[in-house]
Amino acid sequence: MDIVLVHPEIPHNTGAIGRLCVGLGWPLCLIRPLGFALDARHIRRAGLDYWPHLDLALFDSFEDYLRARRPNGLCFLSTKAERSLYDTPLAPDGALVFGSESSGLPPDFYPRYRDQLAAIPMPGPHARSINLANAVAIAAYEAYRRFR
Repeated sequence: MDIVLVHPEIPHNTGAIGRLCVGLGWPLCLIRPLGFALDARHIRRAGLDYWPHLDLALFDSFEDYLRARRPNGLCFLSTKAERSLYDTPLAPDGALVFGSESSGLPPDFYPRYRDQLAAIPMPGPHARSINLANAVAIAAYEAYRRFR
C-alpha cells in the first residue's frame, strides 16, 4: 500500500512518516511542491537511520502519481469526510492519501473523490484535527490490520 502525502509542509512529520513506512515495508510517495528540502537535517533526524531504507518516490503532480503507480483503490483522509476510516473499504494494493498540514487536500479533490473520503473519528469536542504523522500512523495500521 502506498502512503501519499500531497504537498507536505513540515519536515518532522514527513521524517516520522518515512520511518513508519520503513517499518511497514510500504512506499512513501510525495507530491510536489514540498514545504522543505529533502536533504534537510530535520527529515534525517526524524527518520533517524531509517531514511536510507525508505522506498521514496517523488511526483510533480497527483496525476503523475496515478499514471506511474496505478493504485488499485484510493482512500483520502480528511476531517471533511462523513464516513469513518473504520467503515471505508481499503485495497491492499491501493493508497492512503493525505493533504498538507495547514490546508488538507487540494480543494478540487473534495468533489472529485467525494466517495473515497474517510475521516479518523475524533469524539473530543475541541479538536479540529490531529497531527499528520499521527493520522498516517492510525490509517496505515488500520490497513495493515485488515491485510496482514
